[in-house]
Amino acid sequence: MIRTRAHFHQSFPRPPPGERAGTKVALLPTVATTAETAARDAIVQRVERALGGLDPALARALREVPRDIFSAAELAALDYDGRHLMVREGRMIPPPEVVARMIAALALSPGERVLEIGTGVGYATALLARMAGEVCSVEWIDFLADLSTRTLGALAARNIRLKRGDASAWREKAPFNAILVSAGSYRAPAHLRDQLAIGGRLVMPVGNHRSRQSLLRVTRRAKDEFVEEGLGELRFVKRLGDLLVESGAADRVLVEKLAKEAAIGRRRLGDVLRDGAQIAETDLARALASQRGLKFGTIDDLIPRVDPELVRSVPRPFLEHHGVIPIAREGGRIELATSDPEAATLELSKVFHPSTPELWLVTPTDYRRLWNAIDLMLSGSKPAPAAPAEAVEIGPGEEPRLEQRFVDLFESMLLEAIAERASDIHLERYGERVRVRIRVDGDLRDVPRYRLSPTDLVGIVNVIKIRANLNIAEHRLPQGGRIRVRAGGKNFDLRVQTQPSLHGEHSVIRLLPQDVKLLTIEDLGFSPEVAREYRRLLEHPSGLVLVVGPTGSGKTTTLYAGLQILAKDPTRKAISVEDPIEYAIENVQQAQVKPEIGFSFADAMRSFVRQDPDVILVGEIRDSETALEAIRASQTGHLVLSTLHCNDTTDAVQRLIDLQMHPNSIASELLAVISQRLPRRICEGCRVETKPDPELLGAVFPGGAPPGFGFWKGAGCSRCSGHGAYGRIACVEFLKANSELRAAIARHPPVEELRRMALDADLIPLRDTALDLVRRGSIALQELPFMLSWERLAPERKA
Repeated sequence: MIRTRAHFHQSFPRPPPGERAGTKVALLPTVATTAETAARDAIVQRVERALGGLDPALARALREVPRDIFSAAELAALDYDGRHLMVREGRMIPPPEVVARMIAALALSPGERVLEIGTGVGYATALLARMAGEVCSVEWIDFLADLSTRTLGALAARNIRLKRGDASAWREKAPFNAILVSAGSYRAPAHLRDQLAIGGRLVMPVGNHRSRQSLLRVTRRAKDEFVEEGLGELRFVKRLGDLLVESGAADRVLVEKLAKEAAIGRRRLGDVLRDGAQIAETDLARALASQRGLKFGTIDDLIPRVDPELVRSVPRPFLEHHGVIPIAREGGRIELATSDPEAATLELSKVFHPSTPELWLVTPTDYRRLWNAIDLMLSGSKPAPAAPAEAVEIGPGEEPRLEQRFVDLFESMLLEAIAERASDIHLERYGERVRVRIRVDGDLRDVPRYRLSPTDLVGIVNVIKIRANLNIAEHRLPQGGRIRVRAGGKNFDLRVQTQPSLHGEHSVIRLLPQDVKLLTIEDLGFSPEVAREYRRLLEHPSGLVLVVGPTGSGKTTTLYAGLQILAKDPTRKAISVEDPIEYAIENVQQAQVKPEIGFSFADAMRSFVRQDPDVILVGEIRDSETALEAIRASQTGHLVLSTLHCNDTTDAVQRLIDLQMHPNSIASELLAVISQRLPRRICEGCRVETKPDPELLGAVFPGGAPPGFGFWKGAGCSRCSGHGAYGRIACVEFLKANSELRAAIARHPPVEELRRMALDADLIPLRDTALDLVRRGSIALQELPFMLSWERLAPERKA
């Protein structure tokens, strides 16, 4: 249960006035339940494993102190004042192995007097009290001093004395046998060394940030003789890789591998993870914010808070140099957005004096989007001229600021789409209403933030046309082009299509990232059986392999996954013809179709066979001529890979017959057909068990679901923006041609009869693959109707 501040105050009443400074805590001991005892034993075992052994006195203290009381206090502190860096970084109650390691380094003996600098909520204080004669603790944050007094009041610790103040608050009690400092520094301060007794030990973290500190012990051997020892790395917060693995954003094996690469190359782990593990920048920024004790913000969080005049008050070059954007000033603090978790707040505090800087960490894409939005705010004081839609064209006589406004709007939309992992942007007009939508994980989503007028839409479409080298004066015919841009730190190939409609021109932009890691067969999510069969197909010396499905089902990605394997084989030559070339693959000779100069798929195929290839990839079989050349190439000893638009594996055979291919030729050359869909993957950050819709459950399992069959869904979280899905996964139907099936294809039976024969020939139906993904918790049962007709939701009947 999450406790609010009000709840906590009811549980532990505020002490009477005057009982805070120098308070001596002395209340009755708590009695642990069986569950609490088990939890404390688990903590002891965890600490013992981490430290490789444990002092009996420290083990006893860990068992006696109820950590859950301090966890509740930490929640109350977050609710009370989450602005404090100490609160946000988890300095109040560090992990038990960290606290235990620091206390173990003190080497306490019974009856010794200890000074603790930084009480927090009192967890370390309570442990020290079980092992020492007297503990004098000081806390410099007022509300934490109050909170620790109430928290420690739940324990029978008569040897604890608390004060609010700085490190000199208990100087009258000096010298101390041991001093424990919770806050990091670069060295042990002289005024703390002076409070040590001869033989006394001072233990503290060294380093400015809790994600990378080391443990320092200073021992006073004589009046002016101190010996310093470095005791190794100390982590108050979790490592970045651990945070990403726990959130479901990354695989542990891959993270550990890339962490080693980062160490060897002396690069930031975050940069290596982003490039090598394909970590979404939102997940990475959220994990970095958690690790560094910063607030994580999105464009939606920050745009409503932006004060344009505050931005105008600071020179733009200074802000860009430091990589920050001032958002708002509130009381004695100023909020700044940055994409750099190591932004120099010390220098910024001098510029914005007397305010204390508070950082919001945003993704690099959102950082650029913020600047675009602020530029629009600053330039929006003068309204755009209300000209008719047909009259607005960007030309030499156009007002420069108006043109720039449309450019900024287009770039803002592009960054919006990239940040949301969109594959397409749709700009549509219905009467006087302009609709902006993006397609994410296969679903179209409205972007209501852009309230555009028809005039705005025409201006943006004109910007798109100019960048795509389209005819800006042509409004009656569809046009298609491409734009190469760098946005959000990545290179993109944008495929642009404009379409005349009843109310004006619509535009669709497909986003193809160019510098991403190509997916392997393992990355696609194929079952082990299908992955094994696909690899075997690639070893064939000749034949035809087809990947079929609707537009956007990942057909080319699946072919590319196989092509990567072929490219690594030095004994075989692979060559491809595509329209367009979506990704460059090393060691593969790739050609682009150019129909305008008479270079079609069929033309390329005819020339390819004279290039002595072993494998030919045809981007798509669109017509009879291309189908014929593909069949001929496979007949002449080449392995041909291609895609085809049709519904399922057996329908692919009928599609080739419709393209006037002879059934005997199809039967002799076809090796296999893979039919593919891309259902939405359940977000691993919010996956929960659920009860499926009874009607859908009855359609899928007419006789009832098998015992133990689980159903899952995404509840919605910040990682998936409340949608419950994050990314997509390949769901395939696999048909491998055997002798019986080849004989059936040669007879050209009806499609349904051919399908029943295929089921007998070990067809792996799409339904079975989908249910396996449901069972594994990868997709929700609700995805099945988007992939299968209702009659195929139930088990199919064999011949």
